[in-house]
Amino acid sequence: MTVWIALLRGVNVGGITIRSADLADLFRSLGFEGVRTVLASGNVRFETADRDSARAAVKGRIERALRERFGYDAWIVLITADELAKAVDRFPFDANDASRQPWVVFCSDRDAASELADAAASVDDPEADPIALVKVSPQLSVVYWNPVKGTTTDTAFAKVLARARYKATTTNRNLRTLAKLVD
Repeated sequence: MTVWIALLRGVNVGGITIRSADLADLFRSLGFEGVRTVLASGNVRFETADRDSARAAVKGRIERALRERFGYDAWIVLITADELAKAVDRFPFDANDASRQPWVVFCSDRDAASELADAAASVDDPEADPIALVKVSPQLSVVYWNPVKGTTTDTAFAKVLARARYKATTTNRNLRTLAKLVD
């Protein structure tokens, strides 16, 4: 079995509301096993038989099903449980600093990850808006971001991340949420 984590983008914000129970039902209807949602922000942990675990195929099935059932333009970043654990473990900043928000930006597209890294290098303020790009696996790159609390929509990098170009290929999660998914 392959253990996957589907990170849905834009769920339960901006008018797209999906109850966790409905989300879990959808994943079960697709034949996935061990389905569990974590928090109400579009995080689903599930398993597939190894023969059915081609990332692009699984991702496409889920996105189509989300669009059909919930009627919104659905995008997900699909990662393995191992990739998630590595992403959490490799957070390069002080995750216990109460004055900071520890974010992980997942990129399903290598070009988007490279563009974000380049953009981050041009706007990076190491004190106010620290950023680091790490390749977690051959299929997954993440951008670690650790802004001061209360500035996550105001920093230069936040403005880059909010560009429409990244809507279909990125999603971000707080490190604390990710730790709950790992457990």
